[in-house]
Formats: sequence, structure tokens, C-alpha cells
Amino acid sequence: MSAHLVVARNYVAESENRIHSDEIAQRYGFQGALVAGVAVYGHLTWPLVHRFGTDWLARSVAKVRFLKPAYDGETLSIGIEDTADGQRTTCRNAAGALLAELDSTWPAALPAPMDPACLAGPPKPAGRPEMTWDSIETARPFTPWHWQITEDLNRTFAEQVADDQPVYHEAAHPHWLLAIANRALTREYVMPAWIHVGSEIRHRRLLRVNETVEVRAVPLEKWAHKGHQFVRVYVAYFRDDELTTEIFHTAIFRVAQ
Repeated sequence: MSAHLVVARNYVAESENRIHSDEIAQRYGFQGALVAGVAVYGHLTWPLVHRFGTDWLARSVAKVRFLKPAYDGETLSIGIEDTADGQRTTCRNAAGALLAELDSTWPAALPAPMDPACLAGPPKPAGRPEMTWDSIETARPFTPWHWQITEDLNRTFAEQVADDQPVYHEAAHPHWLLAIANRALTREYVMPAWIHVGSEIRHRRLLRVNETVEVRAVPLEKWAHKGHQFVRVYVAYFRDDELTTEIFHTAIFRVAQ
């Protein structure tokens, strides 16, 4: 299969996360505003869904790492290769630099779900404080909320990554699926400039257009490395109490100056 070519778009330039603005991104040493990691992930899924259809969306384990930023207007080349236990898709810019990679596996048995007790502890207090080292309390679940997979917004998320595959008339687009994990964070905290660095997504059931999903989340850990401050959050999607999706979502919430 030849590489899939697509133009990156910074569709979140006006978002609260100012890392998607030229001014703030350049202050941190970047060339310009960063294209959202969830959009790059959406691009990375294109060859997998093109090849496997809803089978991949319904049952697989995907681990995505963002290595370098994508910028608005760049032409991205999305490649796919088979590995010993699945597939690896890669995202490169026109200069050939590796920006992100997604390892996808099809284990005979999916990993055991997280212990539901992790979502049953004392909840985080209501409100949206700024995310700081002290304001993040691990093991304190967020307030659950509901995500309605509407046809029009599903189409919008597919269009934002130039994905017109017919499967998304039925299935929730993975770009939106991962964006909801971002939303789990931003519902609970003000995050002025932060960077999504990677996620593990466990697809257990297909999510379909016109379904309503309950989103539950809890911070698992926080740490500092090379001046950056990181958080890892567990996000789980439930349909009528059936676990459909698990996401382990990692972000730099305080970028080193």
C-alpha cells in the first residue's frame, strides 16, 4: 500500500490550550502552533481502518507516541507496515522526519480491564482549578459525564482529518474518540498550555453513531522529567454499563521554560 498523503490542519487554533497558537508555541521554542495530537492520531488510523474496517475499531490495542510536532499546512505521509504481532503506522513530514508512530496489536485475549475500584474512590472536588502539581490528586475520580455520538459532529471530526471513508457513517471516528479523553481533562482543569505526548487505546467494543456513552476518568500518576511535568489519566467509556473502550492518556501539563 502506498503512503497516504494528507495536509495537517490546526483546527484548534482558538482553543483554551494556547500551545495551538503561534505566540505561545514559539515562546516554548516551537516553529509555530502545534497541530493537535488527536488529529495526528486520526491520520495514523486511516490505513488501519482502510485495511481492516470496523474490525480494528471494535477489537485492538493501539499505542500512539508523538515524537515531534506537526504544523498547520504541512503535508504528512502516513505509512503502514506489518510487525510480528500487528501493524505499525507512521507519520512523517515532507522532510522525512518521524513525527508520530502507532503500534497496533490484535492479542488473542485483550488485557484485563482496570480494577473498577480505581473509579470508585473519593471524587475530585467540583470546579476547574488551573492544573498544577498540587491541584492534581491521583486516585480521585472525575465526575462522570455523557458523550452523545451525533452524526453531524462525527462527520465534523472525520472532515477535520480529511477522512471520507464510508465506515464513519456508522462508527465513531477515532479522532473524536481520543479527543474525548482530552475533554475529560479540560472539563476538570484549566490547562493554559499543554502537550499530548501519547496514549494507549484498548478497543473492546465498536462505538456507533447515535449512541450515548458514559465517560469516567481518574488521574493515575504524575511525575517530572527534564523540567516538564506529566500526568497520566485513565479514561473509560461505558455503554449501558458495558465497558467499550479504555484509554491511558499522557500529557505534559506544565512545559519546561
